[in-house]
Amino acid sequence: MAQRSAVTRRAPLSRDRVLRAAVTRADAAGIGSINMRGLAQELGVVPMALYKHVAGKDELLDGMVDLVIGEFEPPAAGPDWKSEVRRRVLSARRAVLRHPWARLAIESRTRRTPAVLGYMDSLAGAFLAGGFSAHLTHHVMHALGNRIWGFTPELFDAPPDADAPAPDPEARAAMAREFAERYPHILQIATAATDGDLSRVGDGCDEQFEFEFALDLLLDGFDRLRVAGWTPGSARSTGSA
Repeated sequence: MAQRSAVTRRAPLSRDRVLRAAVTRADAAGIGSINMRGLAQELGVVPMALYKHVAGKDELLDGMVDLVIGEFEPPAAGPDWKSEVRRRVLSARRAVLRHPWARLAIESRTRRTPAVLGYMDSLAGAFLAGGFSAHLTHHVMHALGNRIWGFTPELFDAPPDADAPAPDPEARAAMAREFAERYPHILQIATAATDGDLSRVGDGCDEQFEFEFALDLLLDGFDRLRVAGWTPGSARSTGSA
């Protein structure tokens, strides 16, 4: 018998297989692990074989981002623009949380692929269908910024230093006294955020809560402008008053 060689033969290389292997690699080891040589080795091919499917690392990263965007929930027809935009943005956030490397990859992309443009177009379409003017839609998309991709820069959170020893109670009390003197307002919000337990400072904020809080705040503000019939001219006249 022919040892069933057809069953054991390696699946043929394709663009989709290359991209999915790269996504799996990045999920496991981060975006820094992505290079053509390492990916070729993982797929059991010579590096030149990859170039038949992706022109280079930039196109590889574009394709990986496209796969993540493909996980976003598709548009849904309906009159409630606010629920639709919120649903789409939170769907993007879930996808980015599943692929932590995607944030850096999205921020590094300079070329807008059809998948990127299609998602942006569908989101803009939700605003337009909800009664927003093209001018206001332009500005609210700017205001949302990277939130449309499911992430936003964090103001207070910093990466933990695994090597730094935990401050003892005396050092923490001294730090609190210094903050009370020099940065009283930061101390005030830190005390509120930790319910008075300043030992929790540095644990990080609830990013999901903060993301949804800001998103809802923006959507409510957008709605107020839509109802008021906002125009660029009205904004200029208000600003000069």
